[in-house]
This record gives sequence, C-alpha cells and structure tokens, in this order.
Amino acid sequence: MNYLYVVGARPNFVKTAPVVAAMRRRLPADTHVLVHTGQHYDVEMSDLFMEQLGMPEPERRLGVGSGTHAEQTARALVALEHVVIELRPDLAFVPGDVNSTLAAALVFAKLGIPYAHIESGLRSFDRTMPEEINRIVADEFAELLFAHSDEAVANLASEGIDPTRVHLVGNTMIDSLVAFEDRFRPLRACRALGLEAGEYLLVTLHRPTLVDGQGLDVVLTHLDALAAEIPVLFPVHPRTRLRLDEGLYPRIRFTRPLGYLEFLSAEADARAVLTDSGGVQEETTYLGIPCFTLRSTTERPVTIRSGTNTLLGLDPDRVRDIPELLASAPSRRDPPPLWDGKASERIVEVVAATTVGRQWG
Repeated sequence: MNYLYVVGARPNFVKTAPVVAAMRRRLPADTHVLVHTGQHYDVEMSDLFMEQLGMPEPERRLGVGSGTHAEQTARALVALEHVVIELRPDLAFVPGDVNSTLAAALVFAKLGIPYAHIESGLRSFDRTMPEEINRIVADEFAELLFAHSDEAVANLASEGIDPTRVHLVGNTMIDSLVAFEDRFRPLRACRALGLEAGEYLLVTLHRPTLVDGQGLDVVLTHLDALAAEIPVLFPVHPRTRLRLDEGLYPRIRFTRPLGYLEFLSAEADARAVLTDSGGVQEETTYLGIPCFTLRSTTERPVTIRSGTNTLLGLDPDRVRDIPELLASAPSRRDPPPLWDGKASERIVEVVAATTVGRQWG
C-alpha cells in the first residue's frame, strides 16, 4: 500500500505527526509519503514545529505560500494534483480545516482516490468562516471520517453522512500533547520570559475577523490595562505582528512565536489563556487551564461542556471581564472521552482493517 499524508499549516503538523508515526510503526513495509503544501512557510511556524514533533522531512514541499483564499487554494490544487498523479497513493490522509485541507480534498475526490479526514465533524455553524466551508467539503467526500467527540459524530449524521464511514477515535492533537508531556512540563518556559507559573495570562490571536479590524487595538488596550493586575504574555503570530505597534502597549510582554514544546510549557503554566484558536481550546481542556475564547462561535463545544472554555463572543470589551470570570472558574475536570493519547492507534486499527485503497490496480 502507498499512503500519502498532506499537511500545510501548524495545526496540521500537530494533528498528523502521531498518525504518521503510528502508521509507520504498524505498517513498516508500506510506502509513507509526507507532502507539505507550504501554506505555513515561516521557520517558526513550520520547520521548528515539525522538528520538535519528530516528523520526518517531507518527501515533497509544494511551496504554495500566502495569498488570498482563492490564490492559496488554487496553487495547492495545481501542485498537489501533479504529485498525486505521479505517486498514485492508495489512501491519503487529510487533517483539519485549512485551505490545504480543501485543496487536498478536491484533488483526491476528482481523481477518485479515497482519503481519510482527520478531525471530522467539527461545526461552528457559521459559514462566514472559511474553515467551516473547508470542513464541510472535506467531510463530504472522505471515505474514512475520524471524529474526536460524540457531537462531531452527531453533526455528520445530521448531514446524512453514511455512518459506516465515520469512526469515533479521539483527538490526535491530544496524542501529540501526551507524547511530549514529560518534555514540556519541566521546561518552565515562562521563567526565561521573566514570569512564574500560575501567575500570567497567555494570549494567542490571529483570525482575520479580529486581527484585520479595529477590534485588535481595543483588545490590546484592555490587555495592557489588565497587565497591571496580571502579567500578559503574547507570542505574536506573524500575521498579527503586521497589524500592531508593540510600543503602544508597554505592559504586554510580546514575543516571537514559540516552538511547540515551549508553547505547551507556557500554556500548561499559565493562570489562564485568551485565544481565538481552535486547537488551543482543546489543549487547555486537556491541561485543565481556564480558556477564554474571543469568538462568537466555536466548532469545539465539547470544551465548553468540559467547563474549561468560556466563549466571550467577538466582543473586545469582554477582555475586561477576565479577572471576574477567573475568580469563578471551576476546578480541573477530566478530559473528554478518548482524549487519552491513543487516537492515532485507533486510526491505524481502522485503516488496517479496511478494504479502502488499491485504486490504481
């Protein structure tokens, strides 16, 4: 069998690394090819993450780069189609919901190649989000849909997806976190930044709905004021850095993007996290860290039910409520079912038992 794995952005690496490792352990005689579209190409957002995750050097780098959604998706479509026709995979793996995910799903669907969608069934029910469109398309044509929660399975059922294609396996992003817990826990990355564990607010913001408007300035103004009460650590995404003047907010501790292990260390040691990231909502739920999500919707309501995540809405002024919300934050609860570090092994069991593949004769 010839297996192909398509990644393109930082969240993809975290979700896919444990799957690639588990597949290679279980099926060492088969061919495993990793393709990096290059949607994230900054060293700090791409190569450093892949290195720390122990991912092999991609056999193919497509270098699609940045651009509009149409430009980025189109370049990925063209480049990936050439690779797929050349390599003729029997089964492909497509993670997440970024533009590379959409491009891969379309290429495989049009070429009649079965693919597995890692992290199927997530829905925010907000179709103004590009990621929502990408998820829906990826799920519609996938032969194997790997879901991480009961609600994801329910979402797929409500859309008429054949239940025999759906497999509840757990969360592969948590697999990566569990695998490296012994390494990131002792790091105490916060101390190198002049902070102590349990005493600071960690911030990650990068989505266009917030970063591209006036909302970012309002959020930063509130965070700068909040920093007089609780230190604020803000590793800045390259996209966000283009749109802020750090000098206007002297109390906030801005840093460059952190490596995977360093970020998990900072996350695990934080008093709380403010984010608009989907993956951070999941990581904080596993770690038991209070998370405040600056979005009007979330495709991960399981994190809210777990009691660790609070949806603030897309309202920058809600940042001022964080101290009060923190005072009533619940104690740590157990992670959701199957968020146990073994999701990738369950995926391999499904793949090993399936008759999907061998499309090329």
